[in-house]
Parts: sequence; C-alpha cells; structure tokens
Amino acid sequence: MIGAGSIVRDAHLPAYRSAGWPVAGVYDRDAARAANTAQEFGIRAFASREDLIEACRDASGVYDLALPPGAVAETLEALPRGSCVLTQKPFGRDLAEATLLRETAARGGIRGVVNFQLRHAPAVLGARRLLTEGAIGDVLDVEIRVVCRMPWETWPFLRGMPRMEILMHAIHYLDLARALLGEPARVWSAVAGHPDARDMAESRSTTVMTFGAERRAVVTTYHHHAAPAGHDASHLRIEGTRGTIAARLGVNLDYPRGRADTLEYSRDGGAWRSAEVGGNWFPQAFAGPMRSLQRLAAGGGSESVESTFDDAWRTMALVETCYKSAAGGERVPEPPH
Repeated sequence: MIGAGSIVRDAHLPAYRSAGWPVAGVYDRDAARAANTAQEFGIRAFASREDLIEACRDASGVYDLALPPGAVAETLEALPRGSCVLTQKPFGRDLAEATLLRETAARGGIRGVVNFQLRHAPAVLGARRLLTEGAIGDVLDVEIRVVCRMPWETWPFLRGMPRMEILMHAIHYLDLARALLGEPARVWSAVAGHPDARDMAESRSTTVMTFGAERRAVVTTYHHHAAPAGHDASHLRIEGTRGTIAARLGVNLDYPRGRADTLEYSRDGGAWRSAEVGGNWFPQAFAGPMRSLQRLAAGGGSESVESTFDDAWRTMALVETCYKSAAGGERVPEPPH
C-alpha cells in the first residue's frame, strides 16, 4: 500500500483482511499515519517508498496506490517496469491527465486497474446477476439518486480543486452507467456549489444520459442534507421492460459507517422480492478491484478484467463530456480513441 488515508483504513484494508489476502505493509509521507495504520492492521510501516518498492519487487507483489489523483503520475514513474498496480479513482484530474497516466503506464510496461469499486458492491453484483438472468427484461432506465450529508472535510485535498463532485463522487455512478448500458449517445450535465462548501468547486450535480432512442440514465446528487433520516436517499433503480430492480447503497447515508445495503426486485407487476446481498459497498466492494488486479497479474487477459486503465480512461472521457456540458449545454460525446 502506498498511502494510508481514511479510505485505506475504512475500506481497502478491512476488505483485504476479510478476503484473507496478505498485505506486506504500507508507506505514507505522514510517518505517524502509516505507523498507526500498520499497528491497527498488524502490518509493516515502511520508512520510505523506496524500501516498500524493493520489498514488493522481491516478493513479486502488487501495488495499491491510495493516493490523490495529482500524485499518481510521479508514483507510476517510480515503480519497476512490469509492475501491476491498483490506482484510486479518478484516473487523473481530467482527460488530459488520464491520457498521460495511460501513456506513462504503457511506457513502463505497467498493467493496472482503477478502483471503480461500485461495480463490485454486493448489491450491484446482485442487480447485474438479475439482469443477466432476464429478471426484469430489457433495461430501459437507470436512476441513481443521492441525498445525504457527506463529510467532505475528511479529504482536505478536495479544497481548491477546480473540479470536485462529478470527478470525485458522481464518477462512480457514471462508471456504473457505462458498465450497465455502454457508451452514451448524448449527455447533459449541470453542477452547483453550496454555501456550506465555498472552498470547494461543485458539490451538487445532475447528469442525464441517453443511449439510443429508448434507454436513459439519470444521476443526481445533493451532499448537504441536514435533516433527520427519513427523506435522505442513496439508491440505484433499474427499470426494465418486465419489472424493476431497486438497491439501497447505504454508505452514503452515514459515511463511513453507513446503513445496510438492500436489493429488491419486482417482475411483471408482482410483489417486491428481496435478494440476498451478502455485504455492503463499504468495505466488501473493495475486494473486487484487487481481485481483478490479481487476475491480471496472474496472466488473465484484460477482456476478463473490469476497470483496466483503458476502460477507466473511457470513464474519464465521459466525465470530461459532463464538464463540457455543464459549461455549455447538451453534448454528443466524442468517441473515445
């Protein structure tokens, strides 16, 4: 692990411990933070990044870079040729930086996966299984709605970023829309700030995407909800030709503890049926990207691995389209290449 921030303690390391995967150790520029994390999880705190890299190389290990987006390029440059790497989302701060990261990795023979872990959340995996089984027919409409109070102060590096909410949060839902529906044909986005977060760029967003004449996805977020529980929201709704799937993604509702994730579906107007989810987005979903990286490191083809650098670059192209739309209206995305 390179980086020992809150996401590592709240999600990465708990997921890896639950999966039974050995973690050799962690390095962070904040030595005290690395030491505290290492003590909590019974792993080694490396004194320097160079020491960690040497140990990882000797053990034929893989790297988990839990870093802010601006620190990833330099770190990739420092890794040995042929390394296998999990990077945190987003894959850069904009499409130009995503392109740089992809080129840097290719130049160093580095293969990797980006941590778009929502694809692997138990409720989402359950919903995708239902879709594969044809439980609700053909997908027509996807809605992701978040109304919560997000503790943005947990991540000080967000302050002053020229792009924030779509890039750092709604990107999960845009990536999931791509996983479910493919590349959108048209995109419309709007963003807004909030008086409670004047030191940040946008902290609210709405994006509407169309996928041909009949399929649509809507993502809307509001992170400053201060009322008691009851009218907050964090849900995924999928409407099909023969029914509906509804999932609650509870982590947003009391971050990072969250509430339990749930999954229900109705077919042909029948009663709602609950589906077993076997865990929550946090931390269980974080095993998914690492499992994909291990598959890649073991020689698996990229076609069997989700969220490779190339695929993550396409999500970044969609994010770029959203910001262009927020500045200038509806957009027809340029085909990624």
